[in-house]
Amino acid sequence: MRVPLSWLREYVDLPATETGRDVQAKLISAGLEVETVEQLGADLKGPLVVGQVLTIEELEGFKKPIRFCTVDVGQANGTGEPQEIVCGARNFAVGDKVVVVLPGATLPGGFSIAARKTYGKTSHGMICSTDELGMGDDGTHGIIVLPPETEVGKDAIELLELVDEVLDIAVTANRGDCLSIRGVARETAIGYGLPLRDPALIDVPGPNAFGYPVQVTDPHGCDRFTARTVTGLSPEARSPIWLQRRLQKVGMRPISLAVDVTNYVMMELGQPLHAYDRTLVQGTIGVRRAEEGEKLVTLDGVERKLHAEDLVITDDRGPIGLAGVMGGANTEIADHTDAGNGAAPTTDVVIEAAHFDAVSVARTGRRHKLLSEASRRFERGVDPQAAAAAAQRTVDLLVLLAGGTAEAGVTEVVAPSAPHTITLPADHPDKVAGVTYGRETVVRRLQEVGCDVYGQDELVVTVPSWRPDLTDPNDLAEEVIRLEGYENLPSTLPRPTAGRGLTHRQRLHRRVGRALAGAGYVEAPNYPFVSEQVFDHLGLEADDPARRVVKLVNPLNDEEPALRTTLLPGLLGALRRNDGRGSHDLALFETGLVFRPREEQPAAVHLTVDRRPTDEEIARLNAALPEQPRLVAAVLAGAREQAGWWGKGRPADWADAVEAARAVAGEAGADLIVRKGRYGPWHPGRCAELAVVVDGTEQVVGHAGELHPRVVKALGLPERTCAVELDLDALEAAGDGVPQAPGISTFPVATQDVALVVDKPVPAVEVEAALREGAGELLESIRLFDVYENADQLGDGRKSLAYALRFRATDRTLTVDEASAARDAAVALAGERTGAVLRG
Repeated sequence: MRVPLSWLREYVDLPATETGRDVQAKLISAGLEVETVEQLGADLKGPLVVGQVLTIEELEGFKKPIRFCTVDVGQANGTGEPQEIVCGARNFAVGDKVVVVLPGATLPGGFSIAARKTYGKTSHGMICSTDELGMGDDGTHGIIVLPPETEVGKDAIELLELVDEVLDIAVTANRGDCLSIRGVARETAIGYGLPLRDPALIDVPGPNAFGYPVQVTDPHGCDRFTARTVTGLSPEARSPIWLQRRLQKVGMRPISLAVDVTNYVMMELGQPLHAYDRTLVQGTIGVRRAEEGEKLVTLDGVERKLHAEDLVITDDRGPIGLAGVMGGANTEIADHTDAGNGAAPTTDVVIEAAHFDAVSVARTGRRHKLLSEASRRFERGVDPQAAAAAAQRTVDLLVLLAGGTAEAGVTEVVAPSAPHTITLPADHPDKVAGVTYGRETVVRRLQEVGCDVYGQDELVVTVPSWRPDLTDPNDLAEEVIRLEGYENLPSTLPRPTAGRGLTHRQRLHRRVGRALAGAGYVEAPNYPFVSEQVFDHLGLEADDPARRVVKLVNPLNDEEPALRTTLLPGLLGALRRNDGRGSHDLALFETGLVFRPREEQPAAVHLTVDRRPTDEEIARLNAALPEQPRLVAAVLAGAREQAGWWGKGRPADWADAVEAARAVAGEAGADLIVRKGRYGPWHPGRCAELAVVVDGTEQVVGHAGELHPRVVKALGLPERTCAVELDLDALEAAGDGVPQAPGISTFPVATQDVALVVDKPVPAVEVEAALREGAGELLESIRLFDVYENADQLGDGRKSLAYALRFRATDRTLTVDEASAARDAAVALAGERTGAVLRG
């Protein structure tokens, strides 16, 4: 919500010395989030005056139309002579009143004006547009043309109210009252302890039988509807400058007088309004739910197919507007600028000021993907008691500015309702804040926000109509606390129960993150939403379980309506974005939950709020949720080791992805089994299948390696991108749980090398497992250090695997015979299981 300080001063007598920054501090102290204070015209310096165009000469021979004008600026130039100005705009004519900036002035942005030669003429100043003066959009995208009665030579800075301060407030969802100048003025008045001149406190005639006929058939969706009629509006009437400027300062574009007035009153009082061309409305105005399949063309020119839950405004033909969201094009107000389209200017209007159900408006807006200033206010809560005053204020302005006549008929359809009351112990705010405020302070603060308060120790509080967010005692306590100042609350350190810290699972997640970060990976958390098309890009089979997703009913993005079953889409998207922005050497990781629907998905139970749910109810609720295992994934591209004076660098490859998997498994204390695999997005010849043993059963927990070229191309990734993904929960289950410190022997190591010849299809990991088991407990470590293939020496289809075996005992120095015996036993078992024979 943008709030001009000049408009705010109309309702609160702020001290003349108070600046926008001062008001910002007061409002922030009261709990409003004032993001910025915009200084309009801070660097603007005159002379900036009103001029009248005397002559226009079209200059020929240039690529674009150029005009040489003489402009009467009165005595503003010191001579009284016409000012010669070159201008390229074409939306003004001889006799028009325009805004002229003279040499010596400075425009917003520090643009200094001086006489200069251009297009063969000397231009002594500029004829200004709204953009050049920082005024915002007025819809013309050209020169400002002022009303004919504007005095020549008048100071345009004052006339156009170019110098002002505008507070930009981020209004939270529960403070709909602050989406108006009235609401912010009330908060300002409270902050300064000054009286408020409430613009809604005006004389309003009571309803009678002569008003425009209205029929509300859904009182829940519309509990109040006020209709007023104004006739005889002048087709030539324009919005005055002050009205246009206030709309521009709050971020709205002036359109036409009738529309501008309704927008102005909405910003002033917070009550959305709509004006119908009376000649286009046929019969009684109604409020009802739409019939399935009905259609309506809204003011934005879009034909919308209505839903049965949409609340609509109708006449005898059918829908003429989406209630609380946007009006229909079939009753649109027309002004003199629409005459070329064959539309007669509107002279008679029906003013609608209604109160619609917030939930209904919100759902309709989201259903049609249509957000408007009106729906934004109705969703957050509008004062129903302000409808009549807003309609009267609109009527008064139309009569004043357009020469209209207000008809005596007043229509007001109201559903009976009682004011909301809350019983509040007088010391309840004290208990919530831990500060003793006292009854007098509590009553005073509640009365300042508009509450009626009765009682002594037990207060009966009647909530004002403009604060629908106040529903229980804690809301009232919050009002007292924020107005007394959050900064005045004492700082108290929490006292956690001794002996409670991170769980084993939480410690594992942190260790994994630190290990990957230490290996050069950068954590890149992503949103858990994906599109189902990404599984095609990843090359998953049609029956792959990862394709079974949980879909959101109301997704943030229609293109990503599903919850992720793998971490790779988000990580690869982050890698692609960073590569596109010039960062080509990348190593990213993420740990997070994925969502997998159960085979049988029971319906969720509805829990009551009047008691604690039973253990059975909680269990049934959890059973209705999808499975949510935690995974860890990492992706790599570009250089893994940079080149420099220390030597050559090397690119990231599949081995780095496998090494990342080993590091994660090591943190979990799990023995990772690495073997050749084939799955989805990975290259079939450069993919490792990763497994662990859980409760005696081998379980595949992930894959690592280089991505398939088709996947790289489909996702726009760098060449040879590598990735790894592991089930962290399965690794935790496979680990021993307690970190084990290695045993360190003081006796020397005995090293034995062995080269074994096996068939090429035999995985090295199987040979290593057999050697490890056969060597027994004396084996300290085993390492594959060479793979050799030569058909002439080894034979066709054979390869040599060379391993370094380290033997050590904890209680003695091993003899050569002991080490050799352990080696021979290892070779024997490897030969028995894999067909390996000693080379040579």
